Amino acid sequence: MKRVLISAALLLSAGLALAQGYPSKPIRIVVPFTPGSATDIMARIVGEKLSTAWGQTVIVENKPGAGGTVGSAFVAKSEPDGYTLLVVSTGHVVNPVLYPGLSYDTVGDFAGITPLASLPNVLVVGANSPIKSVSELIAAAKANPGKLNYASAGTGSATHVNAEKFRAVTGLQATHIPFKGTPETITETVAGRVDFMFTPVLSSIPMIRDNRMRALAVSTAQRSSALPEVPTVAEAAVPGFVFDFWIGLLAPAKTPRDVVNKLNQEVNKALNQPDVKERMAKLGGEPLPMTPERFDAFIREEHATLSVIMKGAK
Repeated sequence: MKRVLISAALLLSAGLALAQGYPSKPIRIVVPFTPGSATDIMARIVGEKLSTAWGQTVIVENKPGAGGTVGSAFVAKSEPDGYTLLVVSTGHVVNPVLYPGLSYDTVGDFAGITPLASLPNVLVVGANSPIKSVSELIAAAKANPGKLNYASAGTGSATHVNAEKFRAVTGLQATHIPFKGTPETITETVAGRVDFMFTPVLSSIPMIRDNRMRALAVSTAQRSSALPEVPTVAEAAVPGFVFDFWIGLLAPAKTPRDVVNKLNQEVNKALNQPDVKERMAKLGGEPLPMTPERFDAFIREEHATLSVIMKGAK
């Protein structure tokens, strides 16, 4: 018994020592999507603040592909020392349904640090589209089953999951066109080659304000502060419809708890800084503070709920 207590004490002291000396070298934040995506933007905001606070270089590295699984697999297999982190979005929790041969465990191979933001997705069409409301979109899709198409930032991405939930609730049929990331989906929607899509307000608001895309509705329960004139999907045509798009920061599962806690505290401190809050508000972002333990539980809950939707969508 004494040996066990001594071993536990040694492990605890080692963890505390590591946390006190952390970080002592550059930190890499992996974004499993292309530059310009909502996950990428949030990673860079947080990375800049961590670099300033700790006096260490924070490198944001994009590793897109396969709905975010390429970058996620890389981080899952990285050294669990707090120097390789991962920024993910809602789609992270449904990837096991879409990619049953994953080389990592979506829940078990990561330690939650903290959510970075809750961001409304907005249902958009190109500015030249004849569709001017959610009701008109549903009617057009039902009048032409399978002929309309919709984009996503990749199979299993949050934009894809949002669209699948919308399709499941409304019963409309449309063709899914996955891309490597959000910027590509916006380009294709503006050009009129894509009929509609759900996309983060964070990424699409410049095109909406320049009248190059038309916003039909936001997916959240409440209207977005960045687009107050745009109704929710529930207000517009589908009562009760809600989809929350979140972005969060993860570490490899065996990262010392003291390092995870230190990251949680510093990241949440950064997110509470006035300039960050102002920038997020302009982009439609809302804070979603959680402890690491609560974030782990939240990911398990999201995995259970959204996997059912994706299985139903086949």
